[in-house]
Amino acid sequence: MNMQPHVFDALVIGAGIVGAACADELARSGLYVGICEADTIGGGATASGMGHLTVMDDSEEQFALTHYSQSLWNILADELRPEAEFLRCGTLWIAADAEEMAEVNRKYRFYNARGVAASILDGKQLAEAEPNLRDGLAGGLLVPGDSVCYPPSVASYLVTKAIRQGAVLLEFASAAEILPSGVRLQDGSTIASKLIVIATGTWAGRLIPGLAIKPRKGHLVITDRYPGFVRHQLIELGYLRSAHAVAADSVAFNVQPRATGQILIGSSRQFGDSDPAVEQAILTQMLRRAVEYIPGLPQLSAIRVWTGLRAATPDKLPLIGPCPNYPNVYLATGHEGLGISTSLATARLIVDQILNRPSEIPFRPYLPERNYALHA
Repeated sequence: MNMQPHVFDALVIGAGIVGAACADELARSGLYVGICEADTIGGGATASGMGHLTVMDDSEEQFALTHYSQSLWNILADELRPEAEFLRCGTLWIAADAEEMAEVNRKYRFYNARGVAASILDGKQLAEAEPNLRDGLAGGLLVPGDSVCYPPSVASYLVTKAIRQGAVLLEFASAAEILPSGVRLQDGSTIASKLIVIATGTWAGRLIPGLAIKPRKGHLVITDRYPGFVRHQLIELGYLRSAHAVAADSVAFNVQPRATGQILIGSSRQFGDSDPAVEQAILTQMLRRAVEYIPGLPQLSAIRVWTGLRAATPDKLPLIGPCPNYPNVYLATGHEGLGISTSLATARLIVDQILNRPSEIPFRPYLPERNYALHA
């Protein structure tokens, strides 16, 4: 495409996993793409997430997006490099009692009706699948098609792919203001572009005042290498109550095996807290909860603790599409804890809308207009 140098067809702001996926998809579609990143590729929420690639069932809209995205991840997995640490470990949803087993059965029916492989495990089968879980658990639901990855490496790979297809990476370029013809940076310089895609997570509100996004802080711990200690992504059914809590701080058992043999331990949620500092009180609660499910965890060595900020919307669905009152600006943000899982589908839906091409799933449920409000 014959364009003036550095007058882009599309400028993606943010090179986390969502922005990187958008840049790759735009470049593969033949557009001249700029990638504007304030810090490092795959930083921010991408570097602080668990990397769980899962199909979720909180709503039909969430299911459609996560299921579609998982199909795209399974295609991408064949070309990823080893440092992406893509691991097809499956997810085990853990039921502690009969009430939670009822939820296992509901989830099983939901997945089965929509063609997602899943199987119900009783207490004995659960213990055989994960010997380090505590005794006495009621059972669980195994979803074998889920995977995990190391998100920063995937983001780097997608940006590299975009550059090979003609995209230009603008590193340490912090966007300060959306202009009619592009973006003004913090240093006062400008970047010209016909279209803007904002993929900056919780920071999208700095560029678009009034955006209905709030941070939800989370803590994570990673251990040294203990291959085989945990075999699947393990999540308690109580995690759903934690994830649905809007205002209260909460913790839940959520443990992930890594391809390196390390174990990633979560999770906590603090609504509206944007302080990146580790908070010992909630970290202690989170680890105590994990030990309730895996009593042997205290014998393992932790090597790092950190926090991250999830970009949450009021209805728990991301904002994917045109930004009201901002011509030629598209939003790809608000994914909360599912940004890694849904990144590839988000990118595909964004480019479908930009190019006015048919979409694999309806994009209307994710349009920003549904809960977007500008300040007067």
